Amino acid sequence: MKIYLDLVFFLNFMFDFLLLLTVKIVLKRRVKWYRILLGAIVGAFSIFFLFIKLNSITLFLLKIIISLVMLSIAFGFHSKEEFLKNFLYLYFISIILGGFLYYLNLEFSYQNVGIVFFHNGFSINFILLIILSPLIFFFYIKQDRSLKRIHNCYYQVDLYYQKKVMHYNAYLDTGNKLYDPYFHKPIILLYDPHFAKGKTIMMIPYDTLEHHGLLECFKVDKIILDHEKVIRNPYIALSKQAFKMDNVNMILHKEYLE
Repeated sequence: MKIYLDLVFFLNFMFDFLLLLTVKIVLKRRVKWYRILLGAIVGAFSIFFLFIKLNSITLFLLKIIISLVMLSIAFGFHSKEEFLKNFLYLYFISIILGGFLYYLNLEFSYQNVGIVFFHNGFSINFILLIILSPLIFFFYIKQDRSLKRIHNCYYQVDLYYQKKVMHYNAYLDTGNKLYDPYFHKPIILLYDPHFAKGKTIMMIPYDTLEHHGLLECFKVDKIILDHEKVIRNPYIALSKQAFKMDNVNMILHKEYLE
């Protein structure tokens, strides 16, 4: 059987690109597109390990290393927890597509070498990866987002302040009951040590089980949730401590979403 290296490399690149893209969308990672492309290109080179005489354990370890390099290029390394979550989702999504490939093989009795399927000499990989795989990932992402909205309430936030746009990952916490003491306006909490402070309009008292004190409060121009809902002139209070949630730096107030 003839093997076309350029074709195999392209198929592997498409597979890795779709996996990294799905991880980016599902976990709402803010990364540039070129980093996803570079990560996929590095991952595509792993296909050449199949043409080297290696035992199964060595091949498995090399694939793990390549996966770690792919993730580092695509998403960087910000914390152990975030990197581990990227890694787990990458393999979880791989299993979903791999399971579909296995089902296709059993259902239609195709012969396969790795992820390349043949039937009477005709390869269906282009149809599978370019048409069917994006559809599978689309429905998976749609379902995952629906579950997150219902149970987790995560949002992407664009904050407009002092002619600048800042991007944050936010969480809708029904336990956030902060209001300003003068007009009883709901307060959004933000943790950002690099936030460019403007004029403090008021100090907001707060109490928790462990701490109490005052928070600086600002009025910003607007925030946009998930590129859809616009909230104009909300009050933002700067938290002195990071939030104990993965990749979250803003706590929304439920009244802004009612």
